[in-house]
Amino acid sequence: MPKGESRTQYKRLRNKENREMRPQAHAKYVRISDIKARIVLEQIKGKGINEARALLAFNPRYAAAVALKVLNSAVANAEHNMQLDPEKLYVDTAVANRGSSHYSRWRLQPRARGRANRIERKMSHISIYLKERN
Repeated sequence: MPKGESRTQYKRLRNKENREMRPQAHAKYVRISDIKARIVLEQIKGKGINEARALLAFNPRYAAAVALKVLNSAVANAEHNMQLDPEKLYVDTAVANRGSSHYSRWRLQPRARGRANRIERKMSHISIYLKERN
């Protein structure tokens, strides 16, 4: 830490340097299993924006509707915040991570001999990162 600089200022500068500079969008605590969401997201990795939108629009899975909203948000972020041309963008990374089990709703399933198992309703965090083609 440089002399004469407070810890807060130092951390603010460090975080600004390390910030992710790709256009991105996230949907957190989506009520869908991360495994089911990954099936849809694998289809759009590396595709152009128009092709990815078409794939998601005609996919019957629920995760496709959520991913389409996140993709549209990422494109709007790129266009508005970073002044990038939407025609040159493509999906660099699409990730579905497991959501917190604390927020997951769960019920009890009665089992034999007085025991009980949990029925978990899984959640996921969907993130889409874009890049610009040269």
